[in-house]
Amino acid sequence: MMITIYHLGASQSDRIVWLMEELNLPYKLEWFDRGADMLAPPEYRALHPVGTSPIIRDGDRLMAESAAIVEYISQRYGQAKLSIAPDHECYPDYLYWMQFNNNLQQLFFTKLGMGEGGGAVDIIKAMTKRREDAYYHYLNDRLVESAYLAGPEFSCADIMVMFNLTALPLFGGRGIDDLEHVKAYVDRISQRPAYIKAMAIAGPAAARPA
Repeated sequence: MMITIYHLGASQSDRIVWLMEELNLPYKLEWFDRGADMLAPPEYRALHPVGTSPIIRDGDRLMAESAAIVEYISQRYGQAKLSIAPDHECYPDYLYWMQFNNNLQQLFFTKLGMGEGGGAVDIIKAMTKRREDAYYHYLNDRLVESAYLAGPEFSCADIMVMFNLTALPLFGGRGIDDLEHVKAYVDRISQRPAYIKAMAIAGPAAARPA
């Protein structure tokens, strides 16, 4: 098995590199730089019909969508070490936090697209702000009662959520400085050796390998 990760600079594909490092699995990284418009270049978009990041290749199979890729790799090649089985008491939490990323991403892009405001846009802005605060404070409260998002053990759910807490603020997303438990969680997760290695390879501050 040798999975190829098609990595778009400063994108969610860094979480796939992180997962592979956590599971100590071999992989090949193919790097694509963003264009001057900060969008994926044509050669990246040509890889898959949706053209979004991340994209992986496993043999003849191409896959997109972070949650699908993370669970696929964990189950097929990682002996499900970072997944939670349906019969486990924490399985409902695992399902929820695996999808939580989508909520934060949707709010981020809604905010980016609203512009100056006025009329209906102001209503959408207020609704988005209220919903964003609710999600982030719910996350903060969850980390009071649980060391990790899906329960007492680190899992794929943590891999899914970290990008939103560390990278989105670099592009204008909500910060976490007012969220004591989220900040402590990010500080703790950031000390994992696999995370440190993955961010050096493919994180927002990483550069294309020479």
